[in-house]
Amino acid sequence: MKFSKTLIAASLAFVSADSFAAAFQLSEQNASGLGRAYAGEASIADDASVVARNPALMTLFKEKQLSVAAIGVIPDVSIEGESTNNGIDPSALDDDSIAPSAVVPAIYFTMPYNDKVSIGFGAFSNFGLSTEFNDEYVAGQIAGETEIFTVNLNASVAYKVTEQFSFGIGLNAIYADATVIRKVGANASGIDFGADAVNLQGDDTGFGLNVGLMYQLDDNSRFGFNYRSETDITFDGDFSNELPVGGTGGAKLPGAVDLTLPAIAEFSGSHQLDDKLGLHYSVLWTGWSSFESLEAQVTLPTGDKFVAFEKQEQFDDSFRYSVGADYQYNEDLLLRAGVAFDESPVSQTHLSISIPDTDRFWFSFGGNYIIDQNSNVDLGVSIIRGKTQTFTEADDSGSQWGFESKGHAVLLGAQYNYKF
Repeated sequence: MKFSKTLIAASLAFVSADSFAAAFQLSEQNASGLGRAYAGEASIADDASVVARNPALMTLFKEKQLSVAAIGVIPDVSIEGESTNNGIDPSALDDDSIAPSAVVPAIYFTMPYNDKVSIGFGAFSNFGLSTEFNDEYVAGQIAGETEIFTVNLNASVAYKVTEQFSFGIGLNAIYADATVIRKVGANASGIDFGADAVNLQGDDTGFGLNVGLMYQLDDNSRFGFNYRSETDITFDGDFSNELPVGGTGGAKLPGAVDLTLPAIAEFSGSHQLDDKLGLHYSVLWTGWSSFESLEAQVTLPTGDKFVAFEKQEQFDDSFRYSVGADYQYNEDLLLRAGVAFDESPVSQTHLSISIPDTDRFWFSFGGNYIIDQNSNVDLGVSIIRGKTQTFTEADDSGSQWGFESKGHAVLLGAQYNYKF
């Protein structure tokens, strides 16, 4: 069957700009940190969302905490055609909206079990994306529709060793669902324009651990560290296409794509400079070097299995640097602001229409408002600006497509917190 290159191109589309962090990583686990560009997430104890970023911080809470958050992602990801080698006008490649808007929800609960032990639960996401091209896009074999949806269900426990030091550990069950559809492009002679070149749908559940540490230097300074293990995901599902030669005729065959969700580590510091002003910072590392290659495997009706394609990717580990501050404006209102630099792990040689990843700057602001003694709300906004990239990509027919990509976004977050 002649679908190997197309299948791997579809697999590569798991890595897209819609997530607005390194590759397909998400930062949006809460709205409280959004206003600081997520600076200090492993050291500051705003609310129950510490379950996601450092469970050791749960020992700082004396009451039960419930947090419910939603972050709206409004992307502005566009591409412009720069060149072709097949006589098609490059302007036919232009698309000013390849990433739809999305909402990233999260919910957390923490409670002290006794004066030493705290427990917590969370449902959130660390990875996800969505991109969509028109069915009749001329470079259909490298475009199409892509969606990956993940939910991380986390249960954590923390132990206060001393008044200064605590540690926490969490078990994570990660459900992932993926849909990849690729269409036959206008350059493919003899095949219906807009027919499915790839239709791959699958899901899987993986498991991982996270470990957090917290050290209270004094009443005004705290440091935190969190490590989240990598998780292996195999998207088992159905593969089909509508190619007249070597195709499945729309019939479904078992297909699978292996993917490793990378390890994540974060170090943070928080310092209360006076009774109103706090300073926070973070360095977050993501172990993208574990993403060495992609392999797509298909099972034929005879029961035989073969590797449809294997490609070395060799992503680099990446870093995210952030610094933020909060200011106690009055008894009820806390203001926040922050900036961040998000480094891309994708090398220039691996950029593609479905991986228009780039370095990004975050500019954020927000605040927290106390409603009453038991409840408060957080609002946050981040403006994300990505670097313009130019690259060339080839499809299965040998056509060369040259692009210029731009990726920006606005994030809007709201969160309700209740303690009891």
